[in-house]
Amino acid sequence: MNRTDEGKRGVASKRHSRRLVGGLRVRLVVTFVVVALISAVTATALAYRDARTAVLQRAQNAAVNDFRERVSTVAADFDVPPDQQSLSRFAAKVSEGIGGKIVVARYQDLTAVSDSFAETEGRITVELRSAVMTGDDAKFQRVQWRGDPYLVVGTPVRFADGDHRTSGLEVFAISDLRAERDDTAALLDSVRKGIVPVVLLAAVLALLAAGTVLRPVRKLGRATRELAAGDLGSRVAVTGHDELADLATTFNETADALQASDAELREQEAKARRFVADVSHELRTPLAAMTMVATVLEEDADQLPPDAARAARTVGAETARLSRLVEDLMEISRFDAKAVRLNAAETDLADTVRASLALRGWTDRVQTHLHEDVRAVVDRRRIDVIVANLVGNALRHGAPPVTVTLGTARAMDGEWVTLEVADHGPGLPPGAREWVFDRFYKADVARTRGEADDSGQGSGLGTAIALENARLHGGTIDVADVADVTDVADGPRRGAVFTLRLPLRRTGEGTE
Repeated sequence: MNRTDEGKRGVASKRHSRRLVGGLRVRLVVTFVVVALISAVTATALAYRDARTAVLQRAQNAAVNDFRERVSTVAADFDVPPDQQSLSRFAAKVSEGIGGKIVVARYQDLTAVSDSFAETEGRITVELRSAVMTGDDAKFQRVQWRGDPYLVVGTPVRFADGDHRTSGLEVFAISDLRAERDDTAALLDSVRKGIVPVVLLAAVLALLAAGTVLRPVRKLGRATRELAAGDLGSRVAVTGHDELADLATTFNETADALQASDAELREQEAKARRFVADVSHELRTPLAAMTMVATVLEEDADQLPPDAARAARTVGAETARLSRLVEDLMEISRFDAKAVRLNAAETDLADTVRASLALRGWTDRVQTHLHEDVRAVVDRRRIDVIVANLVGNALRHGAPPVTVTLGTARAMDGEWVTLEVADHGPGLPPGAREWVFDRFYKADVARTRGEADDSGQGSGLGTAIALENARLHGGTIDVADVADVTDVADGPRRGAVFTLRLPLRRTGEGTE
């Protein structure tokens, strides 16, 4: 697996993790559940409040009405002023008529309780006593006593003489509200237990709704990825008339326009490639004749007048350069047409580099540091082209010494062959590094030619062809500026370093 595949898998893994953590499906489900939970809690709170109010109101109304009627009935036969015994009988009779509730009767300094063992001091508050004493009707108050709820009802007793004068007798009844509290608590527990099924149902509905909403989104995402991967025929089926349908329609229209533009560009590119190939092919025949004539003129240049001799040599050099330009154009057109194939075999790379330098007469001009016995499955002719172009550039545009270093390097993605070509010249101009492998790019605006080939006169295509040959082997070429700090006599000097990296494959491993 190469680094590109690992990178794609890493990006896909991160994308999948983000989708699991913060995906639209998760957000929809969480939103549904939160809304359902808030609704259920709100409904539970409102239901509890209303139920508690209704239960207490019913108990309160019943207690007040029953107490008022019972006091009126018993007070009709009651003589004022009473003694302690008659007041106790009065309290007992009132209590019997209202279901045995604790009744407290007060007349001036006398107090009688229907249940002599009941503690009433903490349940009948000062506020209620004051309200009954100054009022003319029944008053009530809910109190908490020792953690339990109680309803205390009090009423003054008036004479039945038509003037409704106050008799001075005050009666209080204490009702236990624990049963009502337990009823409302049981209702709250029931509603609270119903929250879990409601939340689960909301989650299920959210999943169904998310599936309905996200299904066209997933289809659109899949079609987008296919379109980004180069499948320009990818389309999305349009269903419905909602916003997603509008989005799918827009996507299809965009894909149609992109496919039409791509087809037009491909056609123009194919025409351009055919034009370059045809022109290059048509130029080969006249160039062959011109080369023959130029060769004859150069051979006889010494016998010609000085001006004619100089013109003959110039014609010969320019004809040779034009021939190499035509060959480079034809090579580039073969790369563009994907018609290039490797003729790979296991090769001794050190011998290949030495042979390339010797063929061009560069052995004395280049320092070599070649690791012996570096063998790899490569196309020897294409390695020769790479070496010729990189070393030719260094000789023409750099400064001596030019060094060629061959070695191997081990990385996480395998073992690699490295070939460094370094010079001690001015280095690359600022901003030139990203363009140095472009076709016909001129790194130095003062030069009239592009990068150099083996003759020192370049076609402007050498580094581009070198990079294409490296990629054909599954490798690449990097360029950098470095400072040579070992030259203490002249001080630090900069230079350009081109590094060819090829995967170290041996016989039986195959090529990409």
